[in-house]
Amino acid sequence: MHKFGHAVVRLRVPILIIAVLLLIPSYFGYVHTRINYDMLDYLPDSMDTVAGQNILKDDFGKGAFSLIVTEGMTDKQVADLTDDIKGVDHVADALSYGSIADPSIPDQLIPSEISDNFKSGDDQLIAVFFDSGTSSDDTMQAVTQIRDMTDEHVLVSGMSAMVTDLKNIAEREEPSYVLVAVLCSIVALLLLTNSFAAPFVFLISIGMAIIYNLGSNFFLGQVSYITKALAAVLQLAVTMDYSIFLWNSFIEKLDNGDKDLNHAMGEAIGDTLVSISSSACTACAGFLAMCFMTYKLGADLGIVMAKGCLFGLVASITILPALLLVFHKVLLKTRHRSLVPRATHVGRFVTSHPWAFILVFCIVLIPALYGFSNKPVYYDFTNTLTGSDSHLEESDIRFHTADMRVQDDFDVATTEMVLCDSNLSHAEAKEMTDRIEDVDGVKYALGYDSFVGGMLPDNLVPSDLKDSLKHDPYQLIIINSSYLPSTDAVNAQIDQINDIIKDYDPNAMLIGEAPATKDLISTTNHDFMVVDAVAIIAVLVILFFVFRSATLPFILVAVIEFAIFINLGIPYYTNDVMSFITPICISTIQLGSCVNYAILLTTRYRKERREGLEKRDAISTAVATSLPAVVASAVSFFAATFGVKLYANIGIISQLTGIMSRGALISMVCVLFILPAFLMVFDGAIVKTSHGFRPKKTKGDATSQSVVPTKEVSA
Repeated sequence: MHKFGHAVVRLRVPILIIAVLLLIPSYFGYVHTRINYDMLDYLPDSMDTVAGQNILKDDFGKGAFSLIVTEGMTDKQVADLTDDIKGVDHVADALSYGSIADPSIPDQLIPSEISDNFKSGDDQLIAVFFDSGTSSDDTMQAVTQIRDMTDEHVLVSGMSAMVTDLKNIAEREEPSYVLVAVLCSIVALLLLTNSFAAPFVFLISIGMAIIYNLGSNFFLGQVSYITKALAAVLQLAVTMDYSIFLWNSFIEKLDNGDKDLNHAMGEAIGDTLVSISSSACTACAGFLAMCFMTYKLGADLGIVMAKGCLFGLVASITILPALLLVFHKVLLKTRHRSLVPRATHVGRFVTSHPWAFILVFCIVLIPALYGFSNKPVYYDFTNTLTGSDSHLEESDIRFHTADMRVQDDFDVATTEMVLCDSNLSHAEAKEMTDRIEDVDGVKYALGYDSFVGGMLPDNLVPSDLKDSLKHDPYQLIIINSSYLPSTDAVNAQIDQINDIIKDYDPNAMLIGEAPATKDLISTTNHDFMVVDAVAIIAVLVILFFVFRSATLPFILVAVIEFAIFINLGIPYYTNDVMSFITPICISTIQLGSCVNYAILLTTRYRKERREGLEKRDAISTAVATSLPAVVASAVSFFAATFGVKLYANIGIISQLTGIMSRGALISMVCVLFILPAFLMVFDGAIVKTSHGFRPKKTKGDATSQSVVPTKEVSA
């Protein structure tokens, strides 16, 4: 390890040159990485809703779907507007009452439910189909063009309108997230480290690693907007530990009398390489566990963040040491006393009352676990922008105004579509449509056979309308529902509609936002359990190899999981509903990143026991020497994420960063108070089942316990 450290010191100039040159391709990779704003796009391809959406696009040439509301326009004006919308690039089709009611067809021949459901007072609906996906660049450009060609009295609703607004907000805000996180981290580190210049050097090294990570996303093809928004902030927060650990070790060498800066840095790299590497491995394990989700957003965020941890690790043991040596004069001249005092009294207090803290653990665990098990979550994607954590103006979320107008004026909260066999007889198709309309919450069902029959013969149905609804081997039935997506009511409705359509066509599919969201609910419920289990097992395995202990991994993971239970259990008692993706992200991120604090303290505890200290002295010393670094790391994590939480207007970003920031502080408290109590109580078992905890053998006394305690060093 020390050979590697001294090699880095010798090669520091080439390392810095290569590091700077790598920024160029990384920047171009970052600029040309596509961003995906559609959360439903990450559902597995095997689901009926996804397969049906692909058929709709391939066979009908229809991908995304929106309802447009017009105010105070005549039938003729709406028909003209419908024709104009059809002329927009990537609009596959548009239907309105004015376009359906062909002048050659007497009004009395048009089914009454058509006029009733396309018109409400002075308002009318235009149903628009796009030939591209919900969140494709082409669809978002089409939505923008439709908005530009109309005035404020024409409102575009639906998922495509939502992702268009989301993209505009994200592109405006996301660059500021990193700036806010950096500024907040600097403030925290200036107060909690012992050099005014050190935080800026840390951030240069971490900033390079972030650029490498974001640039390498180019090879993934695209990343989600959540990943793009959080990747830099999380990488900064998670990998800051590595810089703090190395800096503290370097200063410790100098304070202990090593006057050769190069030698001190080489030794510092060697001393911290194992702890930094193990910290990076546990963080990577937590993120990579998300790849086991069937909902592919987990892999999207997990892979990017795992890469970020690895880039952060490499930067902290190569680029950072080189920078610290380059700027050593200003770093040492600006040293100051840390605001975090020596914490011998904290260690002594905990080790004097271990059972009291164990009792606190047992008492708090019950409500924490109950709250964790019953945490409230939502699956409505609209809330990712408009939830309680959002601070957006109405002008930023034009889709929401349109959605509310469609609901209020037409009693339509979501649109579903049936793809079924085009060879169904008119009688069968009409009967199926009628049965669907009888389902609770269905406003109406509109298919080709809604027009044919009665007083309107087949040859009078406009060809455009026929092409829109029937295309061998499928026909399309549009269902408007008064129930909101992700609610129990709409999920029951979907089950009933699926039962009906399967009676007539076993291969029929129900697609749309609400059915896809229902699939998402069942998928993520399973995903949460799988990801949690994989993350815990992976971290346990890593800790086993780090400490070569049969007991310590379980103790460390138990302490961090306890912190996670508290963090994710709080929303149950405060009635704060979380996005479905929040618990999965938080549990893995908090486990993988905050276990670093436990690793640092436990490593020092092992060192002191090996040097011959009794358990109380060893644990007390470990707490005292680890506390400054743990506090600096946790508060830096808190500052970076909490700053973004206060600044972000996108609800899900504000929520994720807010809960992460709280989790860092809870984990810090648990590591500094609960973990030492566990170490005190289980010290005997730990020493017996772990490697490297017994006192070192000395010449002439193989069992000597009277080794001079190690000197405490202020971080």
